[in-house]
Amino acid sequence: MSIRPVIESRPAQPTMEGAGVKLHRAFGFHDPSELDPFLLFDDFRGDTPDDYMRGFPWHPHRGIETITYVLAGEVTHSDSLGNSGTLGSGSVQWMTAGSGILHQEMPTGNAKGQMHGFQLWGNLPSDLKMTAPRYQDIDASAFPEVIDDDGTRVKVITGEFWGKKGPVDGIAADPQYLDISVPAGVKRSFRIDTYRRAFAYVFEGEAAFADASAPQGVLLEKEVMGQEVNIRDMSGNRTLIRFGTGDEITVQAGEDGVRFLLISGAPIEEPVAWHGPIVMNTQEEIRTALSDLRNGTFLKPAH
Repeated sequence: MSIRPVIESRPAQPTMEGAGVKLHRAFGFHDPSELDPFLLFDDFRGDTPDDYMRGFPWHPHRGIETITYVLAGEVTHSDSLGNSGTLGSGSVQWMTAGSGILHQEMPTGNAKGQMHGFQLWGNLPSDLKMTAPRYQDIDASAFPEVIDDDGTRVKVITGEFWGKKGPVDGIAADPQYLDISVPAGVKRSFRIDTYRRAFAYVFEGEAAFADASAPQGVLLEKEVMGQEVNIRDMSGNRTLIRFGTGDEITVQAGEDGVRFLLISGAPIEEPVAWHGPIVMNTQEEIRTALSDLRNGTFLKPAH
């Protein structure tokens, strides 16, 4: 076994999208090779309606897949093909935009006014850029969850883990998407295929990941369940961790435990031409997509 080193640990940055939704972006619109096949990751957790109520009105997508995971509240969606639905707490939508789709996503908070969730963009290889659009709306009850003897819990969104297989399938990047909770003081390792790019996103509690890069500052120590941990190595809420090569990651949970997403996928390693929600391989393809939008030919007939 070889532990993947942490090559970068950084906080998600506040930004605004849609019609004025406040969110935090962990990565996106920068270097598409950094986490290939993944392009963007947004944390849209908001605790008051003003954070999210304006939503994401009609907008186009082409050449990518979008993965929306709702933790609290609801997201109502509809599109130009006549599809519509509502994602509730714990549910996932995996949308393959393919040749093109126009859709909108409008969030609603729960009884406490909370709207919590994440959206990940996955790239499509060149031979699938113009595939027919496809939706997978998966209810929370469909996702298997494994609970280990030490209290570690793993919800399998897609891919296989500990003998369980997630219900989302047919995804180009063949990703593994896990929602992991590790109790206070517990140290665990998780296998990842050596040939995949991988990242973690911490959204509750804190933890130290093996070989984490230490920020500048005075070295402090504390004990977590009798084990010494460097405070400077702890990653807390809204922290992205990028891993190098290896076949497993190791995490030491902090005194309040930790919950994080662990996501990996096989790199596509193709040129990327990017214009907002349209991602193709060449600038000529981008110009064609924009021309299609202007001319009303963006939506392609199903074959």
